[in-house]
Amino acid sequence: MRDLAFIAFLGALFGLGFRRPFLFVLTYVYIDIVSPQRLTYLLLNSVPISLIAVALAVGSWLLFDDKRDVRLAPRQGLILLLLIYCGATTLTADFPIDAIGKWEWVWKALAFAIFLPLTLRTKLRIEALLLFMILSASSIVIVGGIKTLASGGGYGELNLMVSNNSGLYEGSIISTVAICIIPLILWFTRHGTIFKPDWRVKIFCYALVFACLLIPVGTSARTGLLCIGLLALLLLRDAKRRFLYLALMAAAPVVAYPFLPPSFLARMDTIRTYKGDSSASTRVAVWQWTIDYAKTHPFGGGFEAYRGNHVRYDIIVVEGDKNNQVIKRALEVDKSRAYHSSYFEMLGEQGYPGLALWLLLNLIGVVRMEVLRWRYLRGAEETLWAGQLASGLQMAHLIYLLGGAFVGIAFQPFVYMLIGAQIGLDTYLARKREEAAWQPFRAKATIAV
Repeated sequence: MRDLAFIAFLGALFGLGFRRPFLFVLTYVYIDIVSPQRLTYLLLNSVPISLIAVALAVGSWLLFDDKRDVRLAPRQGLILLLLIYCGATTLTADFPIDAIGKWEWVWKALAFAIFLPLTLRTKLRIEALLLFMILSASSIVIVGGIKTLASGGGYGELNLMVSNNSGLYEGSIISTVAICIIPLILWFTRHGTIFKPDWRVKIFCYALVFACLLIPVGTSARTGLLCIGLLALLLLRDAKRRFLYLALMAAAPVVAYPFLPPSFLARMDTIRTYKGDSSASTRVAVWQWTIDYAKTHPFGGGFEAYRGNHVRYDIIVVEGDKNNQVIKRALEVDKSRAYHSSYFEMLGEQGYPGLALWLLLNLIGVVRMEVLRWRYLRGAEETLWAGQLASGLQMAHLIYLLGGAFVGIAFQPFVYMLIGAQIGLDTYLARKREEAAWQPFRAKATIAV
């Protein structure tokens, strides 16, 4: 029955796409985020729905879309350079078979990020893209939130509809993405036009924000807790009543503490005592290995290069009270451990050039959103939506960069869609500024005639 529901929904999206070709782009976004073929038992597993969607999206854009106001941005060029560089390192990878497996989905994410801004010619399209991204992610978030309320979750125990916890179905990744989208959800409570922000939309949005905050609790992801802290600080920047907001920030942990499950509290406590946690200690050891590896492999080892690591580290546990403490050390040996950090993922796999390209791409995104934020938040009332959207996209990006420090999501497709939305907003507003600048000249020419 679930298979039929997915088929009916996808069939409706594809059918509507033949009337409004931009819907093919949104269909691919939905498929890439939710992966409905992984949620069905038989019918969609044998059909390349992702390939069909992207072929229709690109083909319809080439054939039917208006390209007079299409703009290319420098960041699209950086993504292209990163794509080419990753292809080159794949050819010389330490583990060529495993590297090809990752390359098969990475190049698609990067290529789609280059293509996506070309389709975002209007405010409506930018809004529709963000709406599809949020609602697609929310199909995972809402399920996770309900299960958290019902069972409390736990590290590695919260089932997010699939047994294979890869992509957005992995605990730390969905925790980062769930907190990322909160500023964008809040934007829809003020400036949404597809769904007018009436009381029903606002109730849904605030309930979705609550579900997003539950995801780090249900997954017991330490990364999610750090992302919540950063989100709270970033929201303070735009708060109108800052003293009231600070009081609420101080009260929130006190109010929430009695309701938090013991498994979550125990997991969060390992942030302070990370040397006694094998997961955290392994990460530090792998990061040190990656730094040493890059010294002899400055251009990286290609995708999946971490499979060559071999690390040794000490687990330090302090037992007893302050007056009678016993420190125990245990030597641990491990190998082929993942990077658990986007920064070290880039350094180990793509070397210093790849890391530099990736950092530059992200830095430009943050800076450009700050420029738009200042320009339009201080502008006319009718352009306030643009300044607040730029602020929301920047917050989402900064939260991703923090979460990426502790989970390997350097090539997560959702993030590159977010970057595509940033580029689309930037180029759209640049075109609108040019059109506005030409208005006085057109008026003078009309008078002269």
